[in-house]
Amino acid sequence: QVQLVESGGGLVQAGGSLRLSCVASGRTFSNYAMGWFRQAPGKEREFVAASNWSGSSTYYADSVKGRFTISRDNAKNTVYLQMNSLKAEDTGVYYCAGRPIGSRGKLTDIRWYDNWGQGTRVTVSS
Repeated sequence: QVQLVESGGGLVQAGGSLRLSCVASGRTFSNYAMGWFRQAPGKEREFVAASNWSGSSTYYADSVKGRFTISRDNAKNTVYLQMNSLKAEDTGVYYCAGRPIGSRGKLTDIRWYDNWGQGTRVTVSS
């Protein structure tokens, strides 16, 4: 298991930016693909963005494409989510998650992630 701790959430006005960070410990970080997911009040947790082990392949939900960027620094055991042009509908708790490389299933599929952080709350005011 890898332990994950998110940070960087907060309150921001619509149109603003935030950068979320997720620091991993306990296992070799570069052995994990990483994803960001979010959960809005009253809704199910949903996929936001994912990165393969090196960062050379990234994936995004249609709702955030062009506004959010996932990146990772394996030397720092950290994955980031840069969020620009934030909208009220981006409000929610953001979770980072990891899955060992070679795991089955798509990186965009929440079912194949088995390591989760505690989440960081993002509130976008309109």
